[in-house]
Amino acid sequence: MEKAKTYLSEDRIALVKEAYQFALQSHDGQLRRSGEPYLQHPLETAAILTDLGFDASSIAAALLHDVSEDCAVPLSEIETKFGPEVAKLVDGVTKLSYISGQVLEKPTKEDLQAESMRKMLVAMAEDLRVVFIKLADRLHNMRTLEALPLARRRAVARETLEVYAPLAHRLGIGKLQSELEDLAFYHLEPLKYRRIKHLLARREVEQEQLIAKAVGVLEKEMEKAGLKAKVSGRSKNVYSFYRKLERYTALGRDLDDIHDILAIRVLVAGKVEECYHALGLIHNLWHPIADEFNDYIATPKENGYQSLHTTVMCFGAPLEVQVRTYEMHENAEYGIASHWSYKEGLKQDQFELRIARLRRLLEWHKEISGTAEFLESVKSDVFQDQVFVYTPKGDIKDLPAGSTPLDFAYHIHTGLGHRCVGAKVNGKLVPLTSYLRNGDTVEIISGKEDKGPSRDWLNLNLGYVNTSRAQDRIRQWFKKQARPENIEKGREILEKELRRLGISLGNREEIALSFKYESVEDFYAAIGYGEVSASQITLRMAVQEEQPKLTETIPPAVTVPLGMKVLGAGEMLTRLASCCKPLPGDDITGYITRSAGVTIHRKDCSNIVHEKEKERLVSVEWGHVDQLYPVVIRIDAWDRVGLLRDISVLVSGEGVNIASVKSTEHEDHSTSIFLTLETKGLSQLSRLLSRIEGIGGVRNVVRGSEGS
Repeated sequence: MEKAKTYLSEDRIALVKEAYQFALQSHDGQLRRSGEPYLQHPLETAAILTDLGFDASSIAAALLHDVSEDCAVPLSEIETKFGPEVAKLVDGVTKLSYISGQVLEKPTKEDLQAESMRKMLVAMAEDLRVVFIKLADRLHNMRTLEALPLARRRAVARETLEVYAPLAHRLGIGKLQSELEDLAFYHLEPLKYRRIKHLLARREVEQEQLIAKAVGVLEKEMEKAGLKAKVSGRSKNVYSFYRKLERYTALGRDLDDIHDILAIRVLVAGKVEECYHALGLIHNLWHPIADEFNDYIATPKENGYQSLHTTVMCFGAPLEVQVRTYEMHENAEYGIASHWSYKEGLKQDQFELRIARLRRLLEWHKEISGTAEFLESVKSDVFQDQVFVYTPKGDIKDLPAGSTPLDFAYHIHTGLGHRCVGAKVNGKLVPLTSYLRNGDTVEIISGKEDKGPSRDWLNLNLGYVNTSRAQDRIRQWFKKQARPENIEKGREILEKELRRLGISLGNREEIALSFKYESVEDFYAAIGYGEVSASQITLRMAVQEEQPKLTETIPPAVTVPLGMKVLGAGEMLTRLASCCKPLPGDDITGYITRSAGVTIHRKDCSNIVHEKEKERLVSVEWGHVDQLYPVVIRIDAWDRVGLLRDISVLVSGEGVNIASVKSTEHEDHSTSIFLTLETKGLSQLSRLLSRIEGIGGVRNVVRGSEGS
């Protein structure tokens, strides 16, 4: 109440008091798992919102947000006592067990999570205060997560890291984002959390004097120049430092390469111009490090964040410095909350623009029906970094990073996506698989006839569309086509993939059931309209083949160096057969040679099929050793200058090594190229063959040998 009185009027304070009294009565006798009174949770939720400076209706709704769900208080009663505004906010954060307006008899955790998230986003598009109450609610739950069982703690922490922390980032609330990330990281990876925390603490102790010295020198320089500024050391977010350390490790760099362990922040009391003045003083004091400067004042981040970032060499060590105004700092800590429209006397232009953009971003998610699809689309489209591009008329559109011109077309209108035949970016024709970049102007070239999308657009290996919105629109178009056509097309797609990989699927009824389709025809139809891709089937087969098979009659497996398990044969030398070159995911068998141990063949290898001494065949399985396997592929193409170069660039871009290359030219000006590739298994090979097939002049790509 003391905090609220600093900015709320007496009549609004009365609303908060009334809400507190009602929550106190409603939760009387209820305890949390930790043993503390349940009322403590809505109190802490309301306190977090008060720290952010929210209006009385939001604080009242935070105090009441669990009375409907946990105390069986009808929403109508809340509306009668506190008005429609508070009731609507409470309803927006109440968890539901309804999907599409129907009560579920046995809702799964995913169903409940999806519907709760769906309702929050829909309510968020109408009134953004809903999501702030939800974030405050989640933050207090994370602070008291220890009371839950381990499995539940991990599930809540995972959801926080995947959904709520990115949502806080999207809204620019750095204060909430950092704490949510650190708490989730602590419960998901406690050992890694403690290691990073200790590392930061140890280095902080070691370098505390350096920070103090740098702050002292800079303060004197600012005072000398007549700049009013506050200079302070900046604490590190454990999770963000962990992610940065992981990225640096992957690039082969070490801890000393991370420049922002030592960091200070400069808050200037004046206008924006003084930020640049302060930056000049910093660069005069210490030598700036090349390519380590970002001007987020001139070009703010998409969530509104503004600041100058520079890294300098200070007393022999890299030092990151952030320079911003007090207003920018408040915005960085509290995001949209710092411009809340219910605070009197604030300019609303920037606030309203940012709200409108968020509403457009979330609006289409109301249309998605599938639980798993909805959750995935929220994570992939709402909570990923965005690219901002322009229409030819100059309208700005925001899409998830990695979007293509086709994604842009479907973002504008479903019909435009269906009719798309090409695209221009910044006035130049580009492939439909090109990635869009910030500031691009995109023009879609559409056909006059609505022939519908290409089935290739649903092949994720080809990279035509990367947003779930575009994928959903394309699938819906094919789903509406005639069922017989989808069944036939699905059969063709599957047979082509199997033929290309040189594998047999076996029992189609079993594989259909594994994808939860009751009949093979339903399975084919799903492939036909894009709900199931051929690469998904390949991956499923590979995973199934790699699973250890337990049986009572066969002795335990012995793991051997090449990542195979030879059943019942003891320790034996193994090697892959050069005739059929098996890959993980292939159905395999072992052949006991007289002098070279066990040779691993594919079961459909002609040498095995025609083997007369069947007693020399032994059961083998793929193990779990990460290893590269050689495989020969045959590429039939029209001969042209640069063909081999294009193939080599694509293969190397996929991270696959080419062990050998041979080619045969034919009289009709075509050529057959035989590549020996070192791959990780069938799923990688499937993706690679799809990509090669898209190279100009290539007619056919199959797994084979020089003699095939």
